[in-house]
Amino acid sequence: MATYQDEWNLLADPRRRAIVELLAERPLAVVDLAAGLPISRPAVSQHLKVLKGAGLVAEEPSGTRRVYRLNPVAVEALRDQLDAFWARTLTRFGEQAAHEKDSKK
Repeated sequence: MATYQDEWNLLADPRRRAIVELLAERPLAVVDLAAGLPISRPAVSQHLKVLKGAGLVAEEPSGTRRVYRLNPVAVEALRDQLDAFWARTLTRFGEQAAHEKDSKK
């Protein structure tokens, strides 16, 4: 399984982000994903393979198709990372602003 740093790097690809955005709305099959993207079905499948390997996407069979959905545990872990990043950043910003205010006195 990929590390979270790897998962952030995977999401740097605009096509993968677009797939994740579509799957955030609802589970979809490859054909439905490809219909909403400017890339081929084989390309969508390759991106899904990468996202699945990172644990961000899960698949389940539905007749002759496979339906893909976001893995809520992985998405929540990424959100927790982002929340922690912003909490640290805002704390540091507040500390720096207070320091600059004190140094002007």
